[in-house]
Amino acid sequence: MRTLGIVGGGQLARMLTDAAHGLGLRVVVLDPTPESPGGQVADMQIVGSFTDPDMIRALAAQSDVITFETESADNETLQSVSATKPVHPSPQMLSVIKDKFAQKQFLAAHGIPTSEFSEITTPESAEAFGRLHGYPFVLKAKRDSYDGRGNALISDADSIPAAFEKLGNRAVYAERFVPFTKELAVVAVRSTTGEVALFPIVETVHKNHICDTVTMPAPVDSSTVEEAEALARKTLNALPGVGVCAIEMFLADRVLVNEIAPRVHNSGHLTIEACESSQFEQHVRAVMEMPLGSTKMKVPAAVMLNILGTRNGPAEPKGFDELQHEPGTYVHLYGKHESRIGRKMAHITVTADTVEEARAKADALRDRVSI
Repeated sequence: MRTLGIVGGGQLARMLTDAAHGLGLRVVVLDPTPESPGGQVADMQIVGSFTDPDMIRALAAQSDVITFETESADNETLQSVSATKPVHPSPQMLSVIKDKFAQKQFLAAHGIPTSEFSEITTPESAEAFGRLHGYPFVLKAKRDSYDGRGNALISDADSIPAAFEKLGNRAVYAERFVPFTKELAVVAVRSTTGEVALFPIVETVHKNHICDTVTMPAPVDSSTVEEAEALARKTLNALPGVGVCAIEMFLADRVLVNEIAPRVHNSGHLTIEACESSQFEQHVRAVMEMPLGSTKMKVPAAVMLNILGTRNGPAEPKGFDELQHEPGTYVHLYGKHESRIGRKMAHITVTADTVEEARAKADALRDRVSI
């Protein structure tokens, strides 16, 4: 039996493991938290840091193929491991994308439209960016900036000192705030043979910089679909490597690429119920050199709700059991033992005959659960 090794043991590893088991594979995960969400369902968990070179090599020794669910993985060690074991997506892709400023430079170098950006080294250079591009703009940490962590909105010159204080001594860059009408995402996958497949475009809605809801298909016109799909293909073709890649976009006067995630992604969770093959199955198929499945929808519409922690303390899921009996409602608890405010603890997917029906049903469910 072939073994897939996953660097990281969070909810993404958990859902990847479920998909891998469905394809007859064994799974080993590396994560510092004992009984991590992925470790609870994997065949084996190595307890250790995914930035520790020795731990990554220990994972490689147990695996036929290595993948990762977090950009915090040590790309230099993964690069050295790739000399003897396949590592997908490529460590080169990870090295480009884990530094968000380098990611923006990469997009610009390949002619992929994105918001204006500039490296910022001092409050004075931030003021200069504001004078050139206007306010508001976003000051972002180059690394480890996700779910709003490492971001600061600059509304005017007077708010710059507080933003620098918030971000501390981290290396930062500025990005022009895009007055978008919608946020979109395309989850794409490339196989080892070079085959590319796109899932239907989704609309994402964020609250406090964290994904709140995802809708498939995105309620946009056909010209926007064509523009977003073409941009997703161009972006994926510019990147090295194999596997799933999520491309987040803004819809403004045109479609712009916001960020890239070199892995399975929150915007694709609803593919488990909405599509013939989920993003997790597609990723496993791609990295294990299996033929890709179909990305077509198998339901007319789907909406996913992220369920976040609303308190700090032991996880106490409430209301989820009742939802299991609701037609067209699918509950995914991540198995995290500790709840924290804003932490992703679960998601719920609702399927229906129309987007409007799915959204209304999802909205009615949100207040019925807590964790």
